[in-house]
Amino acid sequence: MKKRFLNFVLVAGVAMGTVACKNNNENKVEPGEAQEAAVATEEAMTYEIDTTASTIDWRGTKPTGEHVGTINIEDGTLMATTEEITSGRVVIDMNSITVTDEGMEEKDKRSLEDHLKGTVEGKETDFFNVNKYPTATFEITGVTEENGQKVLQGNLTLKEETKNIQFPVNTEINGETITLKSETFIIDRTNWGVNYGSKSVFDNLGDKFISDEMELTVNVTARKTN
Repeated sequence: MKKRFLNFVLVAGVAMGTVACKNNNENKVEPGEAQEAAVATEEAMTYEIDTTASTIDWRGTKPTGEHVGTINIEDGTLMATTEEITSGRVVIDMNSITVTDEGMEEKDKRSLEDHLKGTVEGKETDFFNVNKYPTATFEITGVTEENGQKVLQGNLTLKEETKNIQFPVNTEINGETITLKSETFIIDRTNWGVNYGSKSVFDNLGDKFISDEMELTVNVTARKTN
């Protein structure tokens, strides 16, 4: 992992107008327009993300199979009271995209990672184009509770697009440490201009398409600063 990770929190009360909403059937999020970042309360304390204990896991699928992996964090902080996260921001290191498929040969693993990063000549714009967009960010815009479940909301900026999303999380604030674990949630990558192999964007792909839906799971540990 790299440096600090993800500050999340939030959520969106009712998903209306430009506010992101969540598909209750499978935690698929529908992005909305960017919202104002949350402001830390006076009593909030600062927690730095421990990237050695934090991960973003991803999963993508296609008709012939699936790929899984992780993404590291470059920097991040959470602001929280003794009871709740109130704000935060995280910088995600897109150069750290890793494939963790079991049984994959090393050369195939490296080839896929390079394609995802966009470091292959002529394929820079297929996926994440890390030379042009080396980081992504998530900035908390709010946090709510729905039927006893905390929901985190924030602005996800990926490539040149910023969208507000929300997803369910479980958090624990215990003295010097915050732990945050999201339920697995689903985003549509094409909402952030990641269009390669998308049959909703390109015609005549047959069974060579890649699903627009990308699963993400966030596990974060943050430690209070002195």
